[in-house]
Amino acid sequence: MGQQQNAVIIGAGPAGLTAALELIRNTNIRPIVLEASSEVGGISRTVCHNGNRMDLGGHRFFSKSDWVMNWWQDILPIDAAANASLDLTYQNKKTSVQVAGSALESDDDRRMLVRSRLSRIFFLRRFFDYPIKMNASTASKLGLWRLTKVAVTYGWIMLFPRTPEKNLEDFMINRFGRELYETFFKDYTHKVWGIPCDQISADWGAQRIKGLNISKALWHAVKQVFKRKGGVSQKDTETSLIEQFLYPKFGPGQMWQEVARMITEAGGEIRYNQAVSGVETRDGKVVAVSGSDTATGQAFRLECAHAVSTMPVRELIKGMNDVPAEVRKVADGLMYRDFLTVGLLVRKADVLNTDGQALPDNWIYIQEKDVRIGRLQIFNNWSPHLVKDEDTMWMGLEYFCNEDDDLWQMDDQALIEFGAAELAKIGMLTATRVLDGTVVRVPKAYPAYFGTYDQFDVVRRYTDTISNLFLVGRNGMHRYNNQDHSMLTAKLAAEAIASGDVSKDALWDVNIDDEYHEEKKAA
Repeated sequence: MGQQQNAVIIGAGPAGLTAALELIRNTNIRPIVLEASSEVGGISRTVCHNGNRMDLGGHRFFSKSDWVMNWWQDILPIDAAANASLDLTYQNKKTSVQVAGSALESDDDRRMLVRSRLSRIFFLRRFFDYPIKMNASTASKLGLWRLTKVAVTYGWIMLFPRTPEKNLEDFMINRFGRELYETFFKDYTHKVWGIPCDQISADWGAQRIKGLNISKALWHAVKQVFKRKGGVSQKDTETSLIEQFLYPKFGPGQMWQEVARMITEAGGEIRYNQAVSGVETRDGKVVAVSGSDTATGQAFRLECAHAVSTMPVRELIKGMNDVPAEVRKVADGLMYRDFLTVGLLVRKADVLNTDGQALPDNWIYIQEKDVRIGRLQIFNNWSPHLVKDEDTMWMGLEYFCNEDDDLWQMDDQALIEFGAAELAKIGMLTATRVLDGTVVRVPKAYPAYFGTYDQFDVVRRYTDTISNLFLVGRNGMHRYNNQDHSMLTAKLAAEAIASGDVSKDALWDVNIDDEYHEEKKAA
């Protein structure tokens, strides 16, 4: 018998672990996952700090893909006790939650909770619905003059749209009108990316909010009056309007820790602290991957029959041999946005109280110009099991920055104090007494749609010629994918490896093809 083939998978985030498990389930190929850090999950990991758990960036578990929804539920069943009358709806078919729940023991922590979404915008020291709802509450907070400008500028752009859409500003104005764009999108997007909207590709809007506009927001508001709540799949709902989702009891990292356990128990391997820096090619194939152990400094070189990469494209190309100069130039110009979360533990009594409770939101978009915080997570409201003491509020203050920014360079204690002061400044905290805090930095969290992004096809065409190399996931494809899109690319990569298919087109079609995109084709 021949020696068993292996597949080296770079990165143990959702895409890498999905690829590994799919190879184990459907092939005789042994996956070896190389992870640069000491834990799995990537940006979807759960960070534990003194008994409290942090979700980096906030991860709703929902998808329009039945395969993804079923895959998740196979790993972590839905907790039927969360809502005994809940039905999961897929393509007009209903599945009773009680069936899945009956398989759960009462003390089994491996489960998914059904959670309701509440997210709002904080602007002018007031809360606005997110996504923006064109209702009486929004109208009263905007005021008659601004509301008139919203209506006029939206009507104008419907008659005279910007064509072609050259950048993200064009994209947003075409869907919301200039006034609403300047009120709710312009400054916040600049805060997220660090550059103006007119310097960002319109592709970012197509990835994240395609299909959502004022007309759809109005129609969605009308439908909610008549719609019976309870559906989780929501296959025909715009992604930005999803109102229920699944969530692992102990945060997103629980999902990927469980997947990692299944991989290793089935004969796969996950090697931690293995930072890949070299990808060796010969005759149009990857033959080996090399790097070093981040803990010991020891070098490694691992030969492989197949390679799946989730590492940032810029670093991947930098580590490859015999790369054409044009490809290397484009890859070197790819940009990223970094991200840090300041975890603050405070007393519930010290938190702004709205509607009779202390900040009921999952997350709040901070639109105010006089603070640098971009988004505020309330971990209590994602899952009560993320918080050790129910009398405390465990919050994540999210800052978008670059590694050379003053924020990134600030020491942890200074950042904790800075974050508490910012929340107090805008009235979210009534006192800056912090019980505990921590800081988590995530480099290259967001692939950017500027720099040389508009030439990315040069890189894609080159990597596509390497028959046994598959780029998957957010950084692996330099795409702002959601978690489920990343998983789908990994699934397709595993299928291609199993069948011997060297075409990468199906992977690149994920999040473009109507079946997976955030906008469905009109019937």
